Amino acid sequence: MLGPDDGTLSVRTGRTGAAAKAGHNLLFHVTSWEARLVVGADGADTSLELDVDGTSLRVREGTGGMQALGDDDKANIEQTIDEEVLKRQRITFRSTRVQPATRGNGLGVQGDLTLLGKTRPLAFDVAVAEDGALHAVAVVKQSDWGMKPYSALFGALKVVDEVEVEIEVHLPDPQSL
Repeated sequence: MLGPDDGTLSVRTGRTGAAAKAGHNLLFHVTSWEARLVVGADGADTSLELDVDGTSLRVREGTGGMQALGDDDKANIEQTIDEEVLKRQRITFRSTRVQPATRGNGLGVQGDLTLLGKTRPLAFDVAVAEDGALHAVAVVKQSDWGMKPYSALFGALKVVDEVEVEIEVHLPDPQSL
């Protein structure tokens, strides 16, 4: 079992619209998640699962914007994410196929992402470093899951539909288990 003690699960958002300069590109860290990676013999029967507490996104950084984000701003953003965007729901990913990556050292992962009660396919690559660290980036298009990207100022400031989800984990040394 992997979680926040083993690495970082993050979400990056961008901004668009006529008033985009007023908003911020945001970096969230997910503070409550569990991942399970099972590697079968010779890579066969490999699976990946991820469970995320949708209320555990915390603003770590806001770049751009007319002024820096304060603690109250961050708290308001987190409350909006919880109540209006993710609606306090869990997020899950279950692989349906894991195979050697088409390029580089790693894995190609295909599976099902469940977000706001809607399940859709998602595919991404997982890079495996020599030290056993894993790194993956998946782009999630909110509208594919029936989500309307957040907007403010009568739609003049919008979150870009595509958000980037990134995970970096360090596998525990099997000899330390």
